[in-house]
Amino acid sequence: MKQYKAIKARYPGALLLFRVGDFYETFGEDAIRTSKILDIVLTHRSNGAASEVELAGFPHHALDSYLPKLVRAGNRVAICDQLEDPKLVKGIVKRGVTELVTPGLTYNDHVLQQKNNNFLASVYARDSRVGVSFLDLSTGEFMVGQGEKDYIAKLIQGFGPNELLYCKPQKEQVVSWLDDEQMVFGLDDWVYADEYAMELLTVQFRTSGLKGFGVAPYKEAIIAAGSILHYLKETEHKEIGHITSLARIDEELHVWLDKFTIRNLELIYPQQESGKTLLEVLDLTVTPMGSRMMKKWVVLPLKQKSLIEKRLGRVKLLKEDKALRTTIRKHLEHIGDLERLISKVAVRRVNPRELLALKKSLMEVAPIKEALSHAEDPLLSEFTEALNTCPDLLDRLGNQLNDDAPMLLHKGGVIADGVSEELDELRKIAFSGKDYLLELRDGEIKQTGISSLKIAYNKVFGYYLEVSNVHKEKVPDSWIRKQTLVNAERYITEELKTYEEKILSAESQLQVIEAELFEQLVEFCARYITDVQTNAAILGQADCLCSFAQVAEANKYCQPEMDDDDVIDIKQGRHPVIEACLPFGEKYIPNNVVLNNDSQQIIIITGPNMAGKSALLRQTALIVLMAQVGSFVPAKSAHIGLVDKIFTRVGASDNLAQGESTFMVEMLETASILNNITSRSLLLMDEIGRGTSTFDGVAIAWAIVEHLHNNTQARPKTLFATHYHELNQLEEDFVRIKNFNVSVKEVGDKVIFLRKLQEGGSEHSFGIHVAQMAGMPNAVVLRANEIMHFLEKNRKKNEGTDRLKSLPTEQFQLSLFESDPRFKQAVALLDSININTISPVEALLKLNELQQLLKDKKES
Repeated sequence: MKQYKAIKARYPGALLLFRVGDFYETFGEDAIRTSKILDIVLTHRSNGAASEVELAGFPHHALDSYLPKLVRAGNRVAICDQLEDPKLVKGIVKRGVTELVTPGLTYNDHVLQQKNNNFLASVYARDSRVGVSFLDLSTGEFMVGQGEKDYIAKLIQGFGPNELLYCKPQKEQVVSWLDDEQMVFGLDDWVYADEYAMELLTVQFRTSGLKGFGVAPYKEAIIAAGSILHYLKETEHKEIGHITSLARIDEELHVWLDKFTIRNLELIYPQQESGKTLLEVLDLTVTPMGSRMMKKWVVLPLKQKSLIEKRLGRVKLLKEDKALRTTIRKHLEHIGDLERLISKVAVRRVNPRELLALKKSLMEVAPIKEALSHAEDPLLSEFTEALNTCPDLLDRLGNQLNDDAPMLLHKGGVIADGVSEELDELRKIAFSGKDYLLELRDGEIKQTGISSLKIAYNKVFGYYLEVSNVHKEKVPDSWIRKQTLVNAERYITEELKTYEEKILSAESQLQVIEAELFEQLVEFCARYITDVQTNAAILGQADCLCSFAQVAEANKYCQPEMDDDDVIDIKQGRHPVIEACLPFGEKYIPNNVVLNNDSQQIIIITGPNMAGKSALLRQTALIVLMAQVGSFVPAKSAHIGLVDKIFTRVGASDNLAQGESTFMVEMLETASILNNITSRSLLLMDEIGRGTSTFDGVAIAWAIVEHLHNNTQARPKTLFATHYHELNQLEEDFVRIKNFNVSVKEVGDKVIFLRKLQEGGSEHSFGIHVAQMAGMPNAVVLRANEIMHFLEKNRKKNEGTDRLKSLPTEQFQLSLFESDPRFKQAVALLDSININTISPVEALLKLNELQQLLKDKKES
């Protein structure tokens, strides 16, 4: 316990898994937490003269099962192993923490998600500048970015790190940018120092400076990156040779998507549990590298025309050349997670089965390279030239690794025959012993004449000869008796004992030699870290492009025309996610949208609830975003003038924890948008002002539209959906504002949603019809309809709220005939009717009864 407490003191915030024999044990508070998370028994152990201490543990071989549960519960877990062989040590075995596993730092396949990166992030703020770094330890991907607070918050949401480091004095500032569920960990302020960060990075990359990575001017980003390397050192992650470069996330290269837009457009995560995301529609990748790259592409659309057109050109080629696409995808399907496999090689945590997976994956590179070279297209020649088939590595793996190597090295049979003469000789002794023993037995039978002689083995005295009592007189004097049974005697001989020693020593030597040869093989593989990482990046890109081509072909997407002008012209555009969710046979109703900075900068869209206004807004943004990601788009044709920022103001919710109402959240988001727009921005605003009174809401919405039109600094292309029909007046007053509505058709008392965008404003919202469709009680619907008609009828007569004073009350007035018995019958009949549940046929029958009562009254 003294040893345990000394180690625990070094890792106060972590759960300490303390190896004791064949178990990992936890003590005290750690044991209480561990037993709850893992649902294992909590016991107590006496600590000498001290009081009892809580105890919970599990077998060491179950670590892979239990560790993921502890980490996913948000714990940092220190794994403390025995550093000496207990058989060779007197007293307490030396122990030490061999790894500190955190939500952002792990190689464990059971913790990692194959399709997602496992990012550790670090942020550092100085003045108005904020630096951020992201590291996926499992792949070696290391990136930095720098900008203002909003940009960094956007990056953090887009990359979704599993753990975030911060400078302790900046805790309040940093935590305010994050989602509640994000795991954070504070580091001392001395870690965030310029010189220290520079030293850690230059030592890691073996360079004199960082100019070669294009990050030298970004001081805060460098400090954030340095703090991550420091954290690796503190958490016992010392083998990090696979972290070979540092990439910059260039704000000038990517479209600005603020965190509200990423959420509102449901790019990565659905807002409803059963919802579908854009990523799910676009991601048909077949490799883990491709899937992770697809996610980054979606949250970081490009805004350089040349780069977008290069991607689109490759997608077009793969869409048209189906044979090439099929060949590439067929080989990609057999490729494992190259990034994570080679990372395990770098940190010497790779097992024999994973080396086999590396070999099988690399074997698919050559046919992919050949297929790409046959295409003879300059767009794909970059891939062909950069792919490295690693022939020497494949030869070494093929010649030295057994095709059926086990997962665990100590089980043996990892290294192939013919690699080492000594290994082959020892195997012959260890595994061909049965034949030798049979020969020895036959020889002894001939010499002694004991026909029933047996050779067997037990753990007490090894190999022995067994002679039945019938033949014991024939036993030679040189045999040594070891055991007497009821019907037999057991003996050993010098020859048998010598051979036994040979076998036992051979088995122990086998493990040592195989471990040495395997280590040499891993060392050789480590020379190819950079080549394999390059292959993984190229194959990930090829996988994403094939996925885009596959989606485009399956869903009849078109190639967008990209331009540097300010025109967005989408013909028969469709919402990619809604279209993918439609029942079989049902078609999505397409719409045209044209936006430009000269004649149609702002479109005000009115129309009923449920007509499709919000879907139209989102589909426009998604089509633009897909085009700038490099994907084909769901439309008949699309001319996309490059946008630099996409903003959405759709829906809102309370932030009661910070004292912000729904309307306050709405206004904060809108203010952020209006302060960051440019003339190349695309702006989607849905129902602005609905969180306050009608007059306030109209006034705010009106002022916002005027500001967007008259702003001399920026003219963002805007779609503005609203129920405030008063805004239709703006078209007459401003040249670049146009009114459109989503059309409906009234048939009797029913409304049919046509979902087509047409010119002109709308005067009706049909909210009462929607309430009826939602199952609102009939009494409420009828009363709402009465109030609406009264207000519409008196709109011109009374201003403000005065007209509400003359609204007829709902109270039922008794008639002059209330004393009439037939009237009482009618009242009783009406009272017996439940309007909310009655069927149309029953209603007609009841109405007939009432008419019959009135008829009887008239006749009398």
